[in-house]
Amino acid sequence: MRCDCHVHVVGPGDRYRQLPSRAYLADVATLDTLRRLGAARGVTRFVIVQPSFYGIDNSLLLESLDTLSGDGRGVAVVDPAAPQAWLDDLARRGVRGVRLNLYSPVGRADARPMHETFAALAAVAQRMRWHVEVIAPLDVLARYADVLAGSSVPVVIDHYGVYGDAAPEHAEAQRLLELLRLPHVWMKLSAPYRVSPDPLATRPDRPWLDAILSSAAERCVWGSDWPHTPLHADCKGPDVLGHYRALSYERVVDDFVAALGSPARADAIMRDNAARLYEF
Repeated sequence: MRCDCHVHVVGPGDRYRQLPSRAYLADVATLDTLRRLGAARGVTRFVIVQPSFYGIDNSLLLESLDTLSGDGRGVAVVDPAAPQAWLDDLARRGVRGVRLNLYSPVGRADARPMHETFAALAAVAQRMRWHVEVIAPLDVLARYADVLAGSSVPVVIDHYGVYGDAAPEHAEAQRLLELLRLPHVWMKLSAPYRVSPDPLATRPDRPWLDAILSSAAERCVWGSDWPHTPLHADCKGPDVLGHYRALSYERVVDDFVAALGSPARADAIMRDNAARLYEF
C-alpha cells in the first residue's frame, strides 16, 4: 500500500480557528477529498502534518487520524512542556513525530536559540519513541547541521531540504548530503515546486534526486504536499483566501514514479520506507 507521507487537512474556519499571525486564510481541504484522490493511484495511507496556521491545536489532525484508523499517522506541533497523558493520547491515535518549523514566519515564533528548541522537542521525541520533522531552508539546515547530526532521535527533513536554487555541488548542499548519510536522518521527497523556478513543477530535479538517493535511498519517503500550498504572491494576509496551486494529484504521483525509473524503487520509497518510519 502506497503512503503519502506529507499532507495537510484543513477544516471550516468557524470550527477550526487559524492563528491570527498566519500569512493567508487557508481554504477547506477535506480528508474525504484526499482519500478519493489517493485511491486513483493506489495511495491508501497518509501522514498528516500539522500546518503552521493551527499552531499547537492538533484537533483536526487527531480527528482525521481517528477516521483513517490504521491507515493514518500524524506529525504534531507540541509544547515540549505538554502533559504526558496528552502526549500518550497523541501516540495512541497515531502521532509518530513532532514538527520544528524554521521556515514560515508563523512557525518561527519560538525566540529561543535553535539548539535549545530542538533539544526540547528531541527530549519529547525520545520519550515517546518519535522523530523530529524539520522544515527549514538549505542555509538554515547547513548552519545547524551539527545539531541535527548529533540528534539522539530520528530527524526527518522536509521538501528536499528546501534547497532553493543551489546545485548539489554547492557547499551547503554538500553539508545536507553529508547529513543524509547518517543512519538517523531521513528525507521527504515532496513538493518539487518549492525548489523550482516553475511554481507548478511536479517532476523532481534530476541532479538533486540522484544525489539524495545516492546518500539515503533507504531513508527517503514520498509526499504530495496536498493540498499544495499557495504561491507566496497569493499570501496576502490573514483575511484573504490563499488559492492552492492548481495541480493534479495523479500527475504529482505519476511524475514522481516516472522520475524514479523503477517500480521496485517506487515500492521501496512509497511503501516500505514509509512503513518503517511511521510504524504502519
